[in-house]
Amino acid sequence: MAERIGFIGLGIMGKPMARNLMTAGYDLVVHNRSREAVDEIAGEGAIPAANPREVAEQAKIVITMLPDSPDVRDVVFGENGLSEAMGEGSLLIDMSTISPVTTLEVVEALAAKGAHALDAPVSGGDKGAIAATLSIMVGGEADDFERAKPIFEALGKTIVHVGAAGAGQTVKACNQIVVALTFEAVSEALVLGSKAGVDPHKIVQVLSGGLAGNKVLELRGESMIAHNFQPGFRINLHRKDLGIALDAGKSYNVALPATAQVNQMFTSMVASGFGDLDHSALLKHIEALAEHEVGRTD
Repeated sequence: MAERIGFIGLGIMGKPMARNLMTAGYDLVVHNRSREAVDEIAGEGAIPAANPREVAEQAKIVITMLPDSPDVRDVVFGENGLSEAMGEGSLLIDMSTISPVTTLEVVEALAAKGAHALDAPVSGGDKGAIAATLSIMVGGEADDFERAKPIFEALGKTIVHVGAAGAGQTVKACNQIVVALTFEAVSEALVLGSKAGVDPHKIVQVLSGGLAGNKVLELRGESMIAHNFQPGFRINLHRKDLGIALDAGKSYNVALPATAQVNQMFTSMVASGFGDLDHSALLKHIEALAEHEVGRTD
C-alpha cells in the first residue's frame, strides 16, 4: 500500500499535483492557506488538516508547493509549523521555487531534529502539473531521492537528482532564465513579423519547425496571439524567480545582463497592474514599445 503523504499548497500547480498523487494511489493529508481549496480536494478523498503541524503528525512525507521563501519559512518554522512535528523518519519535499539560502536553512533545522529534506522545484507550468509531465530537479541526499522517486514519478516525466541540498533551486534558477528570455524573444519575433504584415499564426508554424522551435512556441504561441493570458504561471512569480537568479549571479560573480533586462520588463508589467497575468503577457510590453498589437491588421 502506498505511503500516506502530506501536501501543503493547493494553488495553480499544487492542486493538480495533489490530484495526480491520489490517482497514483497515495492517501493525502492536505492543508492550504485558503480553506476552499482544502474542501475541494477533501471532497475528492483527501484528509483535511487545520495547520502544517497537523499534516506532519499524520504523514512522514510532506510536500510543500508554495509561492516564495517567506511562505516556506512560515510553514516550516511558524506557529503550528512542520518543524514542531517532524523528526526521525520524516522527509520534507519542498517543490516550491525559493532561495537556495532558505533551502539550506530548512535542511539544517530539520536535520537537527533527525528529519530530512529535499529541494525539488519543477518546470512545466500548470499544463505539466495537470498532465503529470513536470520536469523535476532535485537537490539533497541520494537515499532521500530514492525514497521520494516513486512520488516524483507520479508527478513528472523528467526527474533528475542534480546534486546536494540547494542544487535543485540553483538549476531551477537556470531554468527560469531560459524560459523568461525565450518569452521575450518570442514576443519580439511575433511583434516584428505582425507589424510587418505577416500572419502571426504562420510565424509560429514556421519557427516551431526549425532551430527556433521551443516549448514556449509549442505551448503558448497560439494563446499569445489570442492575447489569452489566463495565468498558468504569474508574472509576479517569474519576477521573483529572476530575482533569485540575479542574487545567485552576484554570489558567484556571474554577469546575467539579459536576465536583468527581462527582470526590469517584468517589473514594468507589475507596475502597470499586470503582475497576475501569465508570464506570456510579456508580449504586451513589447507591443507597447512597438505601438502594435499582434494580429492587428489596421
